[in-house]
Amino acid sequence: MHISENQYVSLTTFTKDGRPKTCPVWVVNIRHRDVGFTTESTSWKARRISHTPQVELQPCNSRGVLAEGSAPISGLARLTFDDEFQNIQNAVKAKYGLQYLVAVFVGKVRNFFSRSDSSSCGVIITIEP
Repeated sequence: MHISENQYVSLTTFTKDGRPKTCPVWVVNIRHRDVGFTTESTSWKARRISHTPQVELQPCNSRGVLAEGSAPISGLARLTFDDEFQNIQNAVKAKYGLQYLVAVFVGKVRNFFSRSDSSSCGVIITIEP
């Protein structure tokens, strides 16, 4: 089973001093060895990926509890904004449907009340062979 076939995937990013930080994300297949997801460009995930591109992915549930018997998959991540971001966003919308629309709505409401002006970005992870 390809990692992108899971509903949720635990993403582990690393701080500058090497400490792992995990959170569940939605992930979609981009190309053979590439998967992607979207996030706010000012999120801690995006900030950590900017300085340490090494990440790990592992199947999990919506709360980040790892799937029993699964193993982490290593990859290199990078942020993207233009056409690649749009392609990832369209793939996420197609895969997650109503859940995606609700998440976008909640994000817009949160940004309105916090008067935040952050933008979204895509993250492309190339899975290591």
